[in-house]
Amino acid sequence: MNRVLDDVFGTIGRWVLFLGEAVGCVIRGHIRWGEVFRQVYELGLQSLLIVIAAAFASGAVLALQGQVMMERFGAREFIAQLVSLSLVRELGPIFTALVFSGKAGAGIAAELATMGVNNQLLAVRALGVDPVEFLIVPRMLACLMVLPALVVIAEIVGIFGGYVIAVTQTGIPGVYYLNQTFHSIGFVDFFGGFFKTFVFAFLIGGVCCFQGFFASGGALGVGHATTRAVALCYIGVIVINTILTKMILVFWGV
Repeated sequence: MNRVLDDVFGTIGRWVLFLGEAVGCVIRGHIRWGEVFRQVYELGLQSLLIVIAAAFASGAVLALQGQVMMERFGAREFIAQLVSLSLVRELGPIFTALVFSGKAGAGIAAELATMGVNNQLLAVRALGVDPVEFLIVPRMLACLMVLPALVVIAEIVGIFGGYVIAVTQTGIPGVYYLNQTFHSIGFVDFFGGFFKTFVFAFLIGGVCCFQGFFASGGALGVGHATTRAVALCYIGVIVINTILTKMILVFWGV
């Protein structure tokens, strides 16, 4: 038991130092913007289509289930509020973060792990280049830039999915649905969910980069590092979402 705890706390300590080194590069202004924008393009392109598909399906399912529930209480006209608030507050950020973890996060971990087991990281150091500055910082900054944008897209697409179902299946006028949607989303609703995305992005970037950077053991090690990174991201997103939701409800009272 003590050995397990030592391994856990040792790994957490290494992760914190690793993140501190990356943050230090940013503070000192050692940012390779060309590499950052290349990663933004690659990570965003990897996740965009699956995020759109998942968001549309989520909005459609919310509208379908909302129709069944609301009709029991004679409140069918509140489907728009159900869909929009559910997506903006919770489902948009957390579903997008999970999809991003499984797609882009896994790619980050696998790429860095492959470089590590092939001694490419040592080659970068031998050339006098800091691998954290060259490889880690651009990927973490890209995560912080891409995930919030994907969340906004997911929320818009999800609301559209609910709109399609509400208009075609329940007979709610489209203008009325959109009007109810715009009036139901407040400042706290949007920015409470939007704030979470930056925490999720930092977590995903930090965990996936760390697992990939310190991977070892050949092809088997690459697989283990990638699987471990995605699993930790999933657990971390779910746990942190619960904590952040409670904090938002306590401090903003909504």
